[in-house]
Amino acid sequence: MIEVKNITKTYGVGDTAFQALRGVSFTIEDGEFIAIMGPSGSGKSTLMHILGCLDTPSSGTYQLDGKDVSQLSDEELADIRKDKIGFVFQSFNLLPRTTVLRNVMLPLVYAGVEAGERERRATVALAASGLDASHFFHKSNELSGGQIQRVAIARALVNNPTLILADEPTGNLDTKTGEIVLGTFQKLNEDHGRTIVLITHEPDIAEHAQRIITVRDGVIVSDSKRHQRRNARHAE
Repeated sequence: MIEVKNITKTYGVGDTAFQALRGVSFTIEDGEFIAIMGPSGSGKSTLMHILGCLDTPSSGTYQLDGKDVSQLSDEELADIRKDKIGFVFQSFNLLPRTTVLRNVMLPLVYAGVEAGERERRATVALAASGLDASHFFHKSNELSGGQIQRVAIARALVNNPTLILADEPTGNLDTKTGEIVLGTFQKLNEDHGRTIVLITHEPDIAEHAQRIITVRDGVIVSDSKRHQRRNARHAE
């Protein structure tokens, strides 16, 4: 699904130039659950912006589903984001006085999907995210933090994206609620085959993924599979 080759990203010019990424290369297969981990300033957020087509690399190539998106225009990148990528953020980014169902339907409104089909897709996405149907007509400001994040996950799913990018999705949640949300990602990956890339600075959060890519000072310092350990913890 994803092939990144020798990606660099430099901000500024001359004496003020800062190289956030320095020759990063890796692949992600369809249906993998990956964590990209690193401390603040490591380059993981820059990498997420490139994977999410929110930014372009200074050099190198990024192929998504066989298409090189490294040199696309802003309009072409917007189309990729709309059609292929679902985002889940730490800050939720929901409309507070709007119902859960309408929040999830919003991307479909922008995509020009007919009203009845919008509701059907939103209902399916909410069910996949694990939110109980009794909450569909609640306003988002009437829900708990964990429930709100599940709504945000459903919104990311509603356009049936190829890739789900989750940027510190448990950062505003307590530990127990965070575990529930991470379990939702695991279920989406295991039961529905969704490809998920989780951005985090916390090792215990990264442990929920099948594979951990660790970034430091703009380079990958480790890339390890955690499949067997994760399955053992899940069975336990």
